[in-house]
Amino acid sequence: MLTLAACLATLGLDPAVGQAQERSVPALRAGRAEAMRIDGRLDEPAWTTADSITDLVQVEPRAGAVPSMRTVVRVLANTSEIVVGIMAYDPDPDGITGFSKGRDAEIDEEDYVGVVLDTFGDGRTGFIFAVNPAGARLDALVSNRGEDENVAWDAIWEAGTNRGPHGWSAEFRIPVKSLIYRKGLTTWGLNVQRQVVRLQEIMRWSSPSPDIEIGQTSRAGLLTGLPPFDLGLGLAIRPALTVGGNNSFDTDIETTSHPSLDLTQRVAGGMLASVTVNTDFAETEVDTRRTNLTRFPIRFPEKRSFFLEGDDVFEFGLGLGDQLIPFFSRRVGLVSGERVPLRLGGKVNGQLGGTSIGALAMRTGSLEGVAPPATLGVVRLKQNVLGESSAGVLATVGDPLGREDAWMAGADFTYQTSRFTGDRNLLVGVYGLVTGRADLEGDRSAAGMKVDYPNDLWDIALTYNRIGDGFDPSLGFVPRPGTNQLSGSVNFRPRFNTGGFRQCFFQVRPGWTGDLGWNWESWRLFTAPAHCQMESGDLFEFNWVPQGERLEEPFEVADGVVIPEGSYHFTRYRVEVQFASKRPVSGTATWWFGGFYDGTLHQLEAEVLWRPGGSVVIELSGERNVGTVSGGSFTEDLVGGRVILNLSPDLVLSTFVQYDNDSKTIGSNTRLRWTFDPLGALFLVYNHNLRRLISEDWGYDTSQLRLKVQYTLRY
Repeated sequence: MLTLAACLATLGLDPAVGQAQERSVPALRAGRAEAMRIDGRLDEPAWTTADSITDLVQVEPRAGAVPSMRTVVRVLANTSEIVVGIMAYDPDPDGITGFSKGRDAEIDEEDYVGVVLDTFGDGRTGFIFAVNPAGARLDALVSNRGEDENVAWDAIWEAGTNRGPHGWSAEFRIPVKSLIYRKGLTTWGLNVQRQVVRLQEIMRWSSPSPDIEIGQTSRAGLLTGLPPFDLGLGLAIRPALTVGGNNSFDTDIETTSHPSLDLTQRVAGGMLASVTVNTDFAETEVDTRRTNLTRFPIRFPEKRSFFLEGDDVFEFGLGLGDQLIPFFSRRVGLVSGERVPLRLGGKVNGQLGGTSIGALAMRTGSLEGVAPPATLGVVRLKQNVLGESSAGVLATVGDPLGREDAWMAGADFTYQTSRFTGDRNLLVGVYGLVTGRADLEGDRSAAGMKVDYPNDLWDIALTYNRIGDGFDPSLGFVPRPGTNQLSGSVNFRPRFNTGGFRQCFFQVRPGWTGDLGWNWESWRLFTAPAHCQMESGDLFEFNWVPQGERLEEPFEVADGVVIPEGSYHFTRYRVEVQFASKRPVSGTATWWFGGFYDGTLHQLEAEVLWRPGGSVVIELSGERNVGTVSGGSFTEDLVGGRVILNLSPDLVLSTFVQYDNDSKTIGSNTRLRWTFDPLGALFLVYNHNLRRLISEDWGYDTSQLRLKVQYTLRY
């Protein structure tokens, strides 16, 4: 792996070479934060004397152009907090778009202002904080080396907004106790971005290029003049109490009382040690149901707060996607869809010098007929090398089902630069893994590589994964063991900014999967001969997708509908239209049609988002799959609806209802979240399920009511 890195450096691809030739890095000096009221008005005296950013530059629609409206950004700091103030001028205040108020709403579909903080100054990690004009807060961890963000992560912070005749303004208060950072730094990485959705305009402070994502902190500016931060003891204690009851059609009401405790200790700023006792996740939203017409399992995302803290440290490899996740935290405390008690857990995450460290140990309880008690652990080390690159190791131990001698270990190296041929992104990654368990046989290794050129005009990638037939890590997710997997993508994305077109995406994505003897099992050629975004924000797409599947045994695609073994080649098509989110009513309509094994399949999907008022959001979704194959016909329906009542950014009531004709159940999840203090929250959750009986009548199935109160004490 180091030989590869040395070769790249020899070719002049190492971003650490020629630092003197790098772009000029913009800088902002932090002012002195005093007693601040976070109401979005920017009327405290400290705002008038602090240095400011006034030179945001367009990223879209015309990279490098002067923005259509002015933005002024100031940052204040003291020993305990960072305070950000942003004045977003707008000559048409009535056109400001800000519907959402709930936490972690999809504000990238509305007007917003946001900042990214690189608190380690390493250009690899970061924290994202953003707010829309209605006060909806979004916080996230930089993920996938800056190409993505993990919005499920939540921090303790405040934000306030205010609208006026000249536009709107926002204030953020971010306690340093909500962050982990390198001790002694007086300069952090900083970037700022604003979106005006009615103009489809994005403007940014540092690196305003469509090739660069806002989360790429290696291309951030600098926030200077930071004071020595005081964490105090660095100790946070969060007790919580959950009370409630549940019953089913054949049981009486069972009341429960569940105290839990989370402790965190910040170590020298850069490390966070956590302990959780009798862990409870009553407030976690239920999973969205999905249909699955493949032979392989699908992955559901992690939503539990304890596992999300420091989640970026545990990311492994480049280009693995859902094909192989060596450590999948949902394996801890969730077995066959059932919740297993989490009795005790410990976690360490953060950085020491240039080394990222993550370690997790959990003790789970037993659940009769599902899983015995188990001790599970994972360790991740990742060393920063070569400017923006990294090399690391990962190891796991334990098995949720109690199977003996379960372990996994591996190493990865990723070369990354955002200055390839001057100002482009390039990534090259390799990895290797091996696993063991008493019941495993065959090839228990996995290895792969990826070359990725992810830029605005051309986005090109080539990936190879080889997964042994005995590779089944107890704490991982591997949907297709025993395979060689080859995939690539070429995406040409020209920008027009004329004739009503903003950008088009001409895509070709071939994929091939074979067994370990290179006998084919699946192939797919995804193409997008027409895929364009309009200046209005609307989008349309047409896809032509020939593919093939080789079945070595019959495949039951639906209840009682079996496709015989054999080789199948067929072509599918897709037509999709998306309507811009800037409107009170927006949505997406998709129609997949064409061949399916030895028959046909029509897949109709629709999503509608309606915002009838400033405090109400209504989401409706539906999917119908109608298939006919030699083994019979089937129809699968999946319907969902969500109503969100945003009483304020700190008080949100939502109800989510789902139905599918496979399980023949209607499930509802109603959640009230009241953040009564930045350090405290109350959750009221009611789940109710109805099921269709043999008589086709609807009958009561289960219900559950939970009230959870938590409060964080910081010392």
